[in-house]
Amino acid sequence: MSFKKHSIYTMSDNKLTKHDLAYMKMAKEWSKLSYCKRKKVGALIVKDKRIISDGYNGTPSGFDNVCEDASGLTKWHVLHAEANAISKVAASTQNSDGASLYVTLSPCKECSKLIYQAGIKKVFYMEQYSDTTGLEFLKKAGVKVVQILDNNE
Repeated sequence: MSFKKHSIYTMSDNKLTKHDLAYMKMAKEWSKLSYCKRKKVGALIVKDKRIISDGYNGTPSGFDNVCEDASGLTKWHVLHAEANAISKVAASTQNSDGASLYVTLSPCKECSKLIYQAGIKKVFYMEQYSDTTGLEFLKKAGVKVVQILDNNE
């Protein structure tokens, strides 16, 4: 497996397609649906220019929509946006082999394993998570990683 440096672009960069920009903006809007207070993250899985799944961070179905404990830390059972999107596509008639993931925060190491196993080939993200182990794993595994900086903020 080869280790490649990832690309970094701004929202106004002409190296990104209009679809890449639209999907990233949609992932950002999707993140606003999260009930989490500390961090709101949205994700879309796209294949053949069609959104095949979506997700945002939050508690599992049937649990109270409270993501943080009394001290403000994220509860252990909160699902990440990527995990929610991958779980949804796994339960559908779609498959994510060869798909792209658009996510507002770079994947953690646990989600990176799921992304790779799901056959996702490209990951676009906006903000970099403090632990870059997940990004390093994806790059080492041959997944194309692209950071899109929002130059409108």
